Amino acid sequence: MISDHREGMTMERIFQVLIDANGENSMKTVLELMLNGAMRLERERALRAAPHERTEERMGYANGYKPKTLQTRMGKLDLEVPQVRGGLSFYPQSIERGCRSERALKASIAQMYLEGVSTRRVQEITEVLCGCDVSSTQVSRLTQGLDEEFERFRNRQLGEIPYLVVDATYLKVRHNGSVISTPILIAYGINSEGKREVLGAHTSLSEAEVHWREFLMSLQARGMTGVRMIISDDHAGLRGALRSVFPSVPWQRCQFHMCQNAQHYAPKKAMRLEIAESMREIFNSPTAEMARQVAKQAVVKYEKKAPEFSKWLEENIEEGLTVYQFPKEHRRKLRTSNGIERLNREIKRRTRVAVLFPNPESALRLVTGVIIEIHEEWITGKQYLDMDPLLKPDTRSE
Repeated sequence: MISDHREGMTMERIFQVLIDANGENSMKTVLELMLNGAMRLERERALRAAPHERTEERMGYANGYKPKTLQTRMGKLDLEVPQVRGGLSFYPQSIERGCRSERALKASIAQMYLEGVSTRRVQEITEVLCGCDVSSTQVSRLTQGLDEEFERFRNRQLGEIPYLVVDATYLKVRHNGSVISTPILIAYGINSEGKREVLGAHTSLSEAEVHWREFLMSLQARGMTGVRMIISDDHAGLRGALRSVFPSVPWQRCQFHMCQNAQHYAPKKAMRLEIAESMREIFNSPTAEMARQVAKQAVVKYEKKAPEFSKWLEENIEEGLTVYQFPKEHRRKLRTSNGIERLNREIKRRTRVAVLFPNPESALRLVTGVIIEIHEEWITGKQYLDMDPLLKPDTRSE
């Protein structure tokens, strides 16, 4: 490895490496240069001083480097982790955050090997995803540390969450000698500062009301308060749990899923697009009263040519109009549960290669590794909603 902490990580230096080296080795060296440079920058920020700089704001002193080997898809990276002295606690997040979900995946895949999944299949997976073989000792050490960290995240104290979004995604898990699709119940919210945060995840054997109720009550037990509206798709078990746990909180049924559900009532395939357009016309109405008027017209229009859709629309449309009770500035981002779909897509992407988990704990471990990364991105990123209009009656529904 080329030691770069004295030479500095400049673009010219990186380009020179690419010119001088060949193939994957050049990319490996570039990654080492970039990670080492990022860690040095983190140390400077933590110390509040550049090397050899005299300043009253200094929090401690640089204390050399400690070698570290990091396993990645590019192979082993030889890094130099900056050290400090003077009482300051420091460890660079440049490698810590980037490795957490990788460690979770490594532990989950390795556990499959230990519990009897095809040896060849698991070796292929670990080769592709982890870049190395994983021993039982490594698995034990990894899982213990990860489980403690992930348990703290899933049980951390919550605060005021005006908008709550809940959904479930499914993973294949071994259970009692068979393979079942196990639901992972997930919740995220928009807090009083207008930031999104992942609130929690929970494994269960089904989406029955009792499991949803247990999950929702666990959020309350962790201090979640101030829920003004709940957004979700229509699940029988979830609907019952919401009535039990949040009986007075308005429920917004996801408009996107309602549009999909509506097309199932088309008497013939050719009419699906027409019905979908009618649903969009309702939901794009500027006021709740106009939306109800458009819905009434659609009920009459389809009464004879699509009677099942007409009846379904009349009975269900109000569940999709709850969002009109809230500030118009918020409606576009609250009328569907699509925000949580990103979580589900990322979970599916990261678990696709694994195919099957040996137990629910293994599945939850990987899911937690993924959602922590997204949570940190959300909570440290830009404000998602300006929450001031929620407190002003004149900016609410017509």
